[in-house]
Amino acid sequence: MSGFMQTLKIQRWDDHRYYHHSLINQSLHLSATSFILMIAAMTGWMVSMTSRQIGHFFFEPKGYDAVNDVTHEYKEEVKVGYNLHRKVVLLSLWALSPLPLYFKPTFFGMIRPWESALGFVHQIGMCWLFIGVARVILRSIQLFFIRDLQTGLVWAFKILTDPFHDIKLYYKAPYYLLRGDMEDPVALGHSH
Repeated sequence: MSGFMQTLKIQRWDDHRYYHHSLINQSLHLSATSFILMIAAMTGWMVSMTSRQIGHFFFEPKGYDAVNDVTHEYKEEVKVGYNLHRKVVLLSLWALSPLPLYFKPTFFGMIRPWESALGFVHQIGMCWLFIGVARVILRSIQLFFIRDLQTGLVWAFKILTDPFHDIKLYYKAPYYLLRGDMEDPVALGHSH
């Protein structure tokens, strides 16, 4: 178990130090509370995933990371989970997934057709829940093969517990933003 916890600690630290310098991004990650407070997959994906990914794409630096002394390319290469390229694929799938449900309400004979706008919204929510679960399972299996079993299991555990961990790490980010700070002093190697 100590190897598991150490690997989890490394994955969390790499994720934080490489991808969460921006206090705006950290504040947007607090939307992860909707994963905790809302059971509906639609709310979780529309609010949390959108705001979390906006933070990664628009507010985190893409150039040389002087704090960690690494290039953006290096960070993308060592990212265990979804680097920006893999996120583009995932988010494209997520954004386009309502189209087959709209044009083929039975989803090619696999589900009961929706009969109202609320039914359509429910089907989208179920589709997004499926995509979310599938992304964790499939990436974990991929990690079993390209890394090892422990890395895949730790990553899956990390993803499932990230909403709680984000609250623990980033609850002060909105305060620092209101103070006028733009980057996390801890991520930059300073103290608050």
